[in-house]
Amino acid sequence: MASTRIIAIRHGETAWNVDTRIQGQLDIGLNATGRQQARRLARALGSESISAIYTSDLSRARDTAQSIAQATGQPLQPHTGLRERGFGLFQGKTFVEIERSWPELALRWRQRDPHWTPEGGESLLTLRERILGTTNELASRHIGQQIVLVAHGGVLDVLYRAATGQDLQAARSWNLGNAAINRLLWTPQSLTLVGWADTQHLDDDEVLDESTS
Repeated sequence: MASTRIIAIRHGETAWNVDTRIQGQLDIGLNATGRQQARRLARALGSESISAIYTSDLSRARDTAQSIAQATGQPLQPHTGLRERGFGLFQGKTFVEIERSWPELALRWRQRDPHWTPEGGESLLTLRERILGTTNELASRHIGQQIVLVAHGGVLDVLYRAATGQDLQAARSWNLGNAAINRLLWTPQSLTLVGWADTQHLDDDEVLDESTS
């Protein structure tokens, strides 16, 4: 069977993750915790057989992917199709600020209306089409191999739903942890879940410096 193994990664932590501030397609960098997570992730994946590393071009994903590239010897290949959902006017705002400023829009967001598009952003339907199209494009280049995709929470959410048959409006009951290891199997016909939200590599208290990544 023609298939490609995918390791899908959400970027390491940022200060805006901690603040519950919507990043969307704004270019927010990793915080100290996120950089440490990236180094631990790289150590965990260093012995894996990886044929290519594709990453969102936003720095929080790219810098996470760079640690993996250094550990595996594979160059980074940025792809704008792996960017986070465009959240338009919500970008830069906290959850509380959104609720206070746009209560009606916040309700449509919470209800996961697949057709609703934040001003200047993307609907869930548009996001799903972009992410699955990008995944098909990249995975089809590496039949019989394993690749890494480093992206964002919204991207990982789309992949999980596609692999488990979850509707876009289904309530989320799965984790989208920063720098967790998620495994999928792609074929031209389907996407299958192999393993999800593995964070064992992040549990070690050892502090890794730049030279270990």
